[in-house]
Amino acid sequence: MELLTNPLSLLVLLPAAAGLLLLAVPRDNEAALKGFTLGATLLTLLVSLKLYAGFDAAGAGMQFRLDLPWLPAYGINYALGIDGISLLLIMLTALLMPAAVLASFSCIKEAQRAYYICLLLLEASMIGVFAALDLFLFYVFWEGMLIPMYFLIGVWGGPRRVYAALKFFIYTMAGSVLMLAAILWVAAAHHAQTGAWTFFMPALYAGAITPDTQFWLFAAFALAFAVKVPLFPFHTWLPDAHVEAPTAGSVLLAGVLLKMGVYGYLRLAVPLFPAAAAAFAPWLAGLGVFGVVYASLVAWSQKDIKKMVAYSSVAHLGLVVLGIMVFEPAAAAGAVLQMVNHGLSTGALFLLVGVLYERRHTRMMDDYGGLAKVMPGFSAVFMLVTLASIGLPGLNGFVGEALILFGSFRVYPWLAGAAVAGVVLSAVYMLGMYQQVVFGPLRHEENRLLPDLSAREWLYLLPLVLFMVLIGVWPAPFLKRLAPAVNNYIVLARPQPAAPALELKNEQ
Repeated sequence: MELLTNPLSLLVLLPAAAGLLLLAVPRDNEAALKGFTLGATLLTLLVSLKLYAGFDAAGAGMQFRLDLPWLPAYGINYALGIDGISLLLIMLTALLMPAAVLASFSCIKEAQRAYYICLLLLEASMIGVFAALDLFLFYVFWEGMLIPMYFLIGVWGGPRRVYAALKFFIYTMAGSVLMLAAILWVAAAHHAQTGAWTFFMPALYAGAITPDTQFWLFAAFALAFAVKVPLFPFHTWLPDAHVEAPTAGSVLLAGVLLKMGVYGYLRLAVPLFPAAAAAFAPWLAGLGVFGVVYASLVAWSQKDIKKMVAYSSVAHLGLVVLGIMVFEPAAAAGAVLQMVNHGLSTGALFLLVGVLYERRHTRMMDDYGGLAKVMPGFSAVFMLVTLASIGLPGLNGFVGEALILFGSFRVYPWLAGAAVAGVVLSAVYMLGMYQQVVFGPLRHEENRLLPDLSAREWLYLLPLVLFMVLIGVWPAPFLKRLAPAVNNYIVLARPQPAAPALELKNEQ
């Protein structure tokens, strides 16, 4: 019974059950397929809001715990629990899913039942990754999300969809196999020390693994997560996957899946292997900053709007990796908040690119111009989302970037300075793209009669825009819920932290 009453378990089971129930809906009943899927994602969002309302912002431990035997002979349990980091990422996932479903209504015409089943199973797996407290269960969810995303890209994607889907699957699977080997090694080491099998993460954090062994185990985890982030030079699968994926696939890939790599460092790689993490941290932070500058320069050269937004994701996530690898409370809090910010702003950018593509069937900047005259509502939303993406004060991107740079400067001032260059470049290419697409004369007659945003499009864009403004002007409630989890991360990474704990005593 606890399996069905625990809100975390409900968040995993609801979309998974809804996906299976879709098999009972006739494949030619388009209205029922769309309505049922949207209703399931909205119900999941409501449960996540209940989770947020019941979360104790001052609590330092895992909340909403559920621990049921699964494979007891090997110490494998269906163990769920969240802290402030998991909470915000689950909320982000639950918020983006209805938008992804609504955006699919007009662009997915074939095999709709299979498509919506893939979306719902993907949601269950993504939430499971953020909620799992058992290493084996974490790996099951981690691998489980590859399958629906592979089909979303490979079946409903663009002209090169099969190539992009295979590249995505092979890159991610290669890293995951190494992570599985490391997971089994960690559990076996714990069994050798205690005589008991367990995959429970908090119990494994205290394991006494020698520094030499930590080096190799951390490397296995770090590679899997570097591919998922993606960090340079493991990023080459991402632009292809983004460009070929349907709009909903790009939204969820950028908004949620990329965050799982960073989450893996926060939840697993660093706490399990702190000695190795300390040795690797400067190199990973350096790769993150290099990725910020490199991806920004590549994005600047793009003519395809969707590919430019894809490379901007590499740059933004590189900055996030810098924030978590300096082991400084403000930077780490900013990095987690920036994951949420990136999900909102980049998810909205992909939705807006999808709006243009549905109308003109082209993503090339040169095919647009002067849209402010014919699509004023679209242009206004596009402007706000663009400004949020480049970190304009008063919008969500500024808060996360400022905290990352502030905290990183205390530890690696040169890296923080180089990261600032990437932030400046993001303003150059994003504003340049906006100017070319929205302002200027109407260069193409095909654009003269383009319809503005429909009621359905306003419906899925406005919630994202509202959260961009809310986090920008009032980030305290979110940072307050992050603070205990971030401080725990710093303690696990650096048993004697060099920086004071992050404190937010009120929300005023």
